[in-house]
Amino acid sequence: MIIWIASYPKSGNTWVRALLGAYLYSQKGHFEFSMLDKISQFPSQYYLGPFLKNLKDFKEVPKYWIHSQNKINSEKKINFLKTHNAMCSIQGNQFTNKKNTLAVIYVVRDPRNIITSLSNHYNLSINEAFNFFTNKRKIIFMKDNKDNIGDVHFIGDWADHYKSWNLVNFAPTKIIKYEDLLENTEKTFVSILDFLNQFMKIDYDNNKINNSVKSTTFNILRKKEEIEGFPESIASEKNGKKINFFNLGKENSWRKYLSSEMEEKIKKVFNKDMLELGYIN
Repeated sequence: MIIWIASYPKSGNTWVRALLGAYLYSQKGHFEFSMLDKISQFPSQYYLGPFLKNLKDFKEVPKYWIHSQNKINSEKKINFLKTHNAMCSIQGNQFTNKKNTLAVIYVVRDPRNIITSLSNHYNLSINEAFNFFTNKRKIIFMKDNKDNIGDVHFIGDWADHYKSWNLVNFAPTKIIKYEDLLENTEKTFVSILDFLNQFMKIDYDNNKINNSVKSTTFNILRKKEEIEGFPESIASEKNGKKINFFNLGKENSWRKYLSSEMEEKIKKVFNKDMLELGYIN
């Protein structure tokens, strides 16, 4: 069965995977980038390849979501998978279902801070980033090292993405706010472990928890990227240069980087869900 680590792009998914990777896949809680491979991305060519050879034909991808998950779950074990896909249905093809899903951890972030991260990650202007995460039909493509389409995610806009996973009624869902991770990483991480303990045996080790938190701080991850490179960083479509994945961290504050006009535009578009999540009053 699958435990999904789901989020809209640039919402903290990688941080949660890093924390879990350090705790679940190391002896003492010391993180290495290779641990992220234990929570791999879906949908991807790796999983859909047996059914669909070329993901460029993206209209065919939804037909094989469930088929590929059935194959994954034929191993009869718990699989952690990362996704940016919305919990949607396209032409009658549901992204996932009760048969394949054990639980969901959904990471949500204030869209006023997502927009600056999107701007950096995809080398977009702020206006282009606004158009990106307000596009209800948004699809993102990621290329492999041979320049083939490796991943295809049907993400839509920020609010619909959040609602699609928040309204899942066939599996337990835990919503994690990125801001809570920033404010109290250890407490929030332990709450994730508590949630997972319902589905798998979690051995609580305070030293290991502490090491997992310390070895996945933003500054540590940014230094590791500078020294080792980061396999999930992408190249700019404008100049072909690699863009730093770990860019601003706690310094990414909409109060610092957004104009008042853009903040008002975001609040107007996403007002209901921002109110629900406590991002605005």
